[in-house]
Amino acid sequence: MKKLMMICGLMLGMAGFAQAQQGGGRGMMMKPEERVKQLDEKLKLSDDQKTKLTAVFTEQADTMKKLREEGQGGDREAMREKVQKLRADNDIKVSAVLTDDQKKTYEAWQKEQRAEMQKRMQGGGNN
Repeated sequence: MKKLMMICGLMLGMAGFAQAQQGGGRGMMMKPEERVKQLDEKLKLSDDQKTKLTAVFTEQADTMKKLREEGQGGDREAMREKVQKLRADNDIKVSAVLTDDQKKTYEAWQKEQRAEMQKRMQGGGNN
């Protein structure tokens, strides 16, 4: 019975975390269109850039979905490595679409995002 209660609690916690991520509009949980809109606000994208980035983020979302399905109950470390590689590859694809000025702004914004994530992970960030 204790195991069942722990499993239920864990599942509810994960569901709440996933919902909070979606509601917060952060990271990988955002829809491709929302991510492009967010970047457009920061970088003033052209219509061509918006189209290309929507395709990049859609591909990334599809790949992440497949990784999650394959990774059910699997090796978490291997999954983490695959996700990190996917994110790095995605950053390269995004940078390839941006102008030099946009790249500078994008990289600075990425650093801010990572710093905020670190802050939240250390328990100091109640936005």
